[in-house]
Amino acid sequence: MPPLHISSIQWRHSPPSQTFNTPKSSLSFLHFNCRGPASIHSPPLTPPFLVLPFPPSAAKPHFRGGKSGSDGVMSVATRKSVTEKVFQRVGGHYQCGSSRRSCGNGCREEDYDDDGNLELVQIGAQRTKNVLILMSDTGGGHRASAEAIRDAFQIEFGDEYQIFVKDVWKEYTGWPLNDMEGSYKFMVKHVQLWKVAFHSTSPRWIHSLYLAAIAAYYAKEVEAGLMEYRPDIIISVHPLMQHIPLWVLKWQGLQKKVVFVTVITDLNTCHPTWFHPGVNRCYCPSDAVAKRALLDGLEESQVRVYGLPIRPSFARAVLQKGQLREELEMDPDLPAVLLMGGGEGMGPVKETAKALAESLFDKNSEKPIGQIVVICGRNKALASSLEAGEWKISVKVRGFEKQMEKWMGACDCIITKAGPGTIAEALIRGLPIILNDYIPGQEKGNVPYVVDNGAGVFTRSPKETARIVAEWFSRNTEELHTMSQNALKLAQPEAVFDIVRDLHELACQRGPMANIPYMLTSSFTGLI
Repeated sequence: MPPLHISSIQWRHSPPSQTFNTPKSSLSFLHFNCRGPASIHSPPLTPPFLVLPFPPSAAKPHFRGGKSGSDGVMSVATRKSVTEKVFQRVGGHYQCGSSRRSCGNGCREEDYDDDGNLELVQIGAQRTKNVLILMSDTGGGHRASAEAIRDAFQIEFGDEYQIFVKDVWKEYTGWPLNDMEGSYKFMVKHVQLWKVAFHSTSPRWIHSLYLAAIAAYYAKEVEAGLMEYRPDIIISVHPLMQHIPLWVLKWQGLQKKVVFVTVITDLNTCHPTWFHPGVNRCYCPSDAVAKRALLDGLEESQVRVYGLPIRPSFARAVLQKGQLREELEMDPDLPAVLLMGGGEGMGPVKETAKALAESLFDKNSEKPIGQIVVICGRNKALASSLEAGEWKISVKVRGFEKQMEKWMGACDCIITKAGPGTIAEALIRGLPIILNDYIPGQEKGNVPYVVDNGAGVFTRSPKETARIVAEWFSRNTEELHTMSQNALKLAQPEAVFDIVRDLHELACQRGPMANIPYMLTSSFTGLI
């Protein structure tokens, strides 16, 4: 079905007067012909059309802008007319300019052209859709997934979508939602505290009561956040960002207008708050997560298994190991191990680096059998300590890196904690993984996901880690190669593109009337 367009506009009085003549009685009407594409000189109106009351005191309308279905707009040379308010109620959309001042009648100054005329975009005309991605910096994976989705939208669909990545909780609500990042960091440093919090809130009746109580305080604030962006699509990449936004959409009567999806960023073990039956889609990174979603009440039609979204610049990078090693000033012949401590440089990084330096130096030949790259993240003290050390083999120390695809592409295996994003990236690069730690709860299941699929091993011992790497680089190269192949089989580099394409199809299924923007009411019970 082609998009609906306003093919002509008529100014009518009862009995009808000549088109666009000034009315003579107390009430006339604006008629909008929505039959389909036509020129401004279309024949007399026939249904379907939209009829709006227009008082005689308002200025006469005129139509500007060329062909119907393209950039034609109707201008009304008045600022606080009843027509503006009527259009707000029926879903009229104002073509925006550069000014951001607001007017007392609900219209913004940006809704007027240079001549002070109110600009109304044709109903059904194509427009840029707004996508709001809800995230929180409780760990680096949520933001990374959000930015990956944003970048994939821009690559696939250009300016068809305008993407906003926002922590609505931090920007609009109060405690405890506006401090989730700080609370999370405190609890994961005291890991047993986080373990208790994760498991004690897993029962549905507990987290449902908790979220309902928060909604009673902050739903209005969340609603205000949604009103600012007027999203056509809402994407949640955080387990606590389903329930309240979905309640707001229900209160506003917008479930059929706004597409709401969840993108789960945990590979295996998921907190139950990830799963909400009111979503249009739940994108799962693995079959295990999809099974859990079905057990928690979602329908098969809601669930898709595409993988974890990884930024396109990483997922589609074409890299040559030899060229990368030359660029990064690494030894071109020796195998390399990548040692990571996450964004904050946590865990036994220094102890592991020392153990590796010992195991990768052949005392008989007095030559190295490997080289080390250490990523310290934001931990400047760790980086300084490692740089000041004396090493028998080549050790490259890096801080917070934005080009991990190059460092992973230049190495032969990786040592890291069981963060889902790092695991997914390592699989794409075909790196065998040594997992040396995990956060109880959401990361625990990532260990069997890697080990059971033959893509790596788990050990917390720095010495055992060093022994395994030394064997991979000397006597057991065949195992290293087999694990590399298993990692590539488990990888899903196109996941983020599969997600945005499916989202685009969902948006298209809303039909041409989805091109008419909405305005949220200021009341939970108000309908659009």
